[in-house]
Amino acid sequence: MIDLRCGGISQIAVLGAHCDDIAIGIGGTLLTLAKSCAPLRVRGLVLSGAGSGRADEERAALRAFCPGADIDLTVLDVPDGRAPAHWDRIKQALFEFRVAVDPQVVFAPQCGDMHQDHRLLAELVHTEFRHHLVLGYEIPKWESDMPRATVFHPLDRKTAQDKARLLVEHYPSQRDRDWFDADTFLSLARLRGVHCRSAFAEAFVLDKATLTFEGS
Repeated sequence: MIDLRCGGISQIAVLGAHCDDIAIGIGGTLLTLAKSCAPLRVRGLVLSGAGSGRADEERAALRAFCPGADIDLTVLDVPDGRAPAHWDRIKQALFEFRVAVDPQVVFAPQCGDMHQDHRLLAELVHTEFRHHLVLGYEIPKWESDMPRATVFHPLDRKTAQDKARLLVEHYPSQRDRDWFDADTFLSLARLRGVHCRSAFAEAFVLDKATLTFEGS
């Protein structure tokens, strides 16, 4: 396993189609960054949920996953499951978001996601963040669309368990879903840990990056 290290991280951009996507995809990574990269600036955009209890859940969850961070989150009211019909509005929102942020890393859904809202957001993110490191996260669900991951972020057991606990705690609106439980989140993290010889991990798809080789 080749270890590629990022430089100092001071600001990240996190994007999700729905409230809870970000925490499911990168909850463990957020916990790690908030601890190791303080002070951390988190700039977020979620397409749907504005004006509902889900937006309140999202804001509380992001504070829990990023303790001590400077958080600025925008939640839009694009109808759930109808993102393709709102292409122009989403494209404009992403443009406005991109010009207002300066992240070292962008986290967004991965382009192979079969959910139409996730997939559209993933595709449009790459049209706006053309000169950024964009890591596509995965979301377990009914569709069997888990990607062939290319980048892994190892997590220790406590971080993985904290992620699972916080997800269940902060998204009560999702508890009636048969897959939304700690077992699901820990199982996926354990499997991704196997893939990178770690106890647990989160996995990402990286479409494009440049490498700079420097001497010691």
